[in-house]
Amino acid sequence: MQIGFDVGATKIESVVLEETGQESFRERTSCPKDYNSVINNIVEITKKLEKKLNKSLPVGVCHPGVHSPQTGLIKNAPNCYWIEKKPFQKDLRDALDKEVFCENDANCFALSESIDGAGKHYKIVYGIILGSGAGGGLVIDKKVVTGPNGLSGEWGHNQLPYMAAKREKLDTSSLRESEIESFISGHGLAKKFNKKYGKNLKSHEIFNLYRQHDLDAEKMIDEFKINLAMSLSTIINILDPDVFIFGGGVSKEIDFLSDIESIVKKFVIGKEYEGVFLKPKYGDASGVRGAARLGREAVY
Repeated sequence: MQIGFDVGATKIESVVLEETGQESFRERTSCPKDYNSVINNIVEITKKLEKKLNKSLPVGVCHPGVHSPQTGLIKNAPNCYWIEKKPFQKDLRDALDKEVFCENDANCFALSESIDGAGKHYKIVYGIILGSGAGGGLVIDKKVVTGPNGLSGEWGHNQLPYMAAKREKLDTSSLRESEIESFISGHGLAKKFNKKYGKNLKSHEIFNLYRQHDLDAEKMIDEFKINLAMSLSTIINILDPDVFIFGGGVSKEIDFLSDIESIVKKFVIGKEYEGVFLKPKYGDASGVRGAARLGREAVY
């Protein structure tokens, strides 16, 4: 039995997970935009649960960004600026006076789905998070692969493949503007659509128009499919995952995974691909469930 926390931009979600995978407790509260308040919130919930269950429990926390192996400080968490450049794991350990396992939210998503979710029958599981940004997590043999810099899985910050950039007529000196995330995230898709067609729509509204056969939206989503497929093919050519599991708000809008699979085959080496594209079993709950699975045996 372990407590899991999911710290996000707007919420702190907590769960108590049994060894069987059953949830014996779940709660969601608003996330304060203040670092010390976040620490205190996690401490209070932990103590409340331990008192209720009359036992001390291990604690796992998932969050945006990663702890820098060099400094121990959180980096790459722009949407949760209050934890950026903070020793989050150390401070939680000190506040709770026990071991606390912290991990990137996309890694926790992939871990959860690999253990008892949609990817439980597969060896190499790649979690794809498509929301306001584009992130990912890599799990092999039900263990998170983080790498010496904590950057494994961060495919969204790779540069858009050359042929995709050429199709987009990309002309910029900004590395940020030429990242994959800038074309397949919800924010990137909306920005591109609105600039091209003079609209002010959010990504889910564009997908709604696509389903209604709006010509502009259909053209944009067709381009989105190709950019996504090309970008996924670069992961396949390096890691060759058994399964991709798609989470996040934009992934919920995607009802054409079979189309993406077909297009991917055009870009992988040998033009063959036998992997699987799936939606998550636990949806948005996979992050906090993955946090409750963290431990030394869960990370390479």
